[in-house]
This record gives sequence, structure tokens and C-alpha cells, in this order.
Amino acid sequence: MEWAKVIGQEDAKHRLTELVQNGHVPHALLFCGPKGCGKMALAMAFASYLIEQSATDKGNARAMLAKMEHPDLHFTFPTIKLSGMSSEHQPMSADFAKEWHTLITDSAYFSIKQWMEAMGATTQQAIITGAESDDVARRLALKSSQGGYKVCIIWLPERMNLTSANKLLKLLEEPTAGTIFLLVSEEPERLLETIISRTQRIEVKRIADEAIEQALISQRGLDTDTAHRVARIAHGSWLNAIELLSADNESREFLHLFQTLMRLAYMREVKALKGWSDSVSAFGREKQRRMLTYFQTQVRENFMFNFQNPELTYMTLEEEQFASKFARFINEANVIEINELFGRCHRDIGQNANAKIVFYDMALKLIVLILKK
Repeated sequence: MEWAKVIGQEDAKHRLTELVQNGHVPHALLFCGPKGCGKMALAMAFASYLIEQSATDKGNARAMLAKMEHPDLHFTFPTIKLSGMSSEHQPMSADFAKEWHTLITDSAYFSIKQWMEAMGATTQQAIITGAESDDVARRLALKSSQGGYKVCIIWLPERMNLTSANKLLKLLEEPTAGTIFLLVSEEPERLLETIISRTQRIEVKRIADEAIEQALISQRGLDTDTAHRVARIAHGSWLNAIELLSADNESREFLHLFQTLMRLAYMREVKALKGWSDSVSAFGREKQRRMLTYFQTQVRENFMFNFQNPELTYMTLEEEQFASKFARFINEANVIEINELFGRCHRDIGQNANAKIVFYDMALKLIVLILKK
């Protein structure tokens, strides 16, 4: 993958290329930043640059890297256990190599939702197993095929179970010669402190609105006005921008669920709230967490809508239409508590709490909070 395919992020590109040119490449880097900012794209472009620059045959290396098929480029990522796997089997990246290759060659910008769909997940949560860390150690013990760097990109390392995390820590403490680890994390606070301490952190900022706008015009053929509006609402995320253009936009479904929840809470329809809770409990846990994140965003946007300053809000036309009637119910007396309520639910769902209990409890608490003034 080439640097030119990374949208914006010129400062990060410059910093990473300087590390190589100055010969100061750390053995482990941790790419952090908001969703859709291009952390994975940067990691893939940097890995390609590292391998190509250190290869004895740069032309051959470049050709293999263009297809993401270089033998010295390794990927580790969360996986699920499929019904056909034996009870003793711990899923590994190798089990989903074909699906992964299709995903990353299609685009370097993708989400856990897209990856779960590619694997055929239903309600499972994707993790990185202890067996995966063993396989990484085995692969990286092999000699470089091109005489240069071996690079291992670990996508979403916070999804490692404890066994896997401890085994990775050992690899970071005693890396094989010429091996570089690139960890790409959405939630670095969930990583072991000992792992974080052994990496150099690369903070990737949100993509500039102007860069997203230009990419929408050049890559998606949007007119200037539409590209400007979409780029602004995207909040620096290319994934958000593409999602906004999608015909089956998940955010529209979440908006309807948010509207229904708030209306039922305002009307104190306890029985209907129980039905609402049961319906969202049927979603997979990954979708439930995305929904709660969307709800938190809408709380913030509705609160800011009260100030009647268009520069402070980032909503679609449908969201604005609802906010024009609803925003007054999100105020100084309840905005923090409602946001924290959704945050706790997001945490509990991630820790495998009973979804029906979590959502019904949340809905009942909203009855009180929505009427606070």
C-alpha cells in the first residue's frame, strides 16, 4: 500500500518516513486515534514502506506489497469461533486469511462491523486468542524472505484475551531480530500497561475536513456542496463519511431506535419500553455497542442544538428535524447523567452482561432523567 492512498494525515506520514530515513525505527509502535481516522491505513502504508526500503529487490517487494501478499508482512486480528470448528479449536487469523485479504485489498478503511460481517458472525464477540499469539511467534521466528524487515500488524490488540496478551508481551520484551510490531488500537486504555510501556505511541488525529471533502470529490464524484456537508458531519472519520453515503445507513436505524426510546421514556410507557429493550437485546453485542455510541453522540448534538448555532452541531437533515422538537429535553440538568448512563451500558454490554436487564434498566432510568429540568 502506498502513502498516497492514506487520506490526509500528512504530519503522521512525515514523522513515520523520518523514522526510517534516520534509522530510528522502534521495534513496536502503537497507533491510536478516533474511529475512521486512518490508523490502519497508516500502519499498512508504513509497513509497506519499511519492507520495500529494506528489501534487496525493491521492485519485487513493491509488486507483492501492492497485492498485500508479501511473505514478510503478517497480520493478526480478532476472530470468532464458527459452528463448524471443534470445541478444542482456538480460532486464529489463519482460519480467516481469505476473508481478511479480500477486506484489506478492497480498502484500508474498514470497521469491526465490516469485519464481523465478512467472517459471518452473528452474536459472537471477536477476540484474539492465545493460540493466535503462539502462531505469531512461530511465523516471526522464520527468517526474512527478502533480507529486510519482518512486520507484524496487530489490528485491535485490546481484543486479546489475557493469555494472548501475556504471550504478546513476551514477544515485545524479546523481539526477534529485524521484527517490527505495529499495533493499531481503537481503545488503547484496555491494553496491559506493560504492553503500552514497550511501544512508541503514534497519536493519529482526526482527518481534516478539507482532506475528506477533497477525497469525496475525487474518489466518490460528489459535488462540492454535498462533499462539504458530508465531510463536516463525518467528524474527521472517513468511515463515517462513507456510511453517510450508504443506502442502508445503519445510523438511520439507530436514529429511529433513539427517537422511539426517548418518546416512550417521556410518555412513561413502561410496557412498551420493555418491548423496546427486548428488541434491541436481540442484536449482536457489537451492534448494541455501536448503537449506544450513536446514542451518546445524539445526546451531545441535541444539547448543542439548544444554542441555535449551526457551527456547533453536526447532524443530518433527519437528525436536525427530530432535534428541533426534542432538543429542549436535553439540558444542563440531565445531559451528563444521560451520557454517563449510555456509557455504563456500553461498558456492561462489552463485559457480557445480560442485555435484556441492561437495556430495560437503562430505559427505566431514562424516564426520570428525560424530565429533569
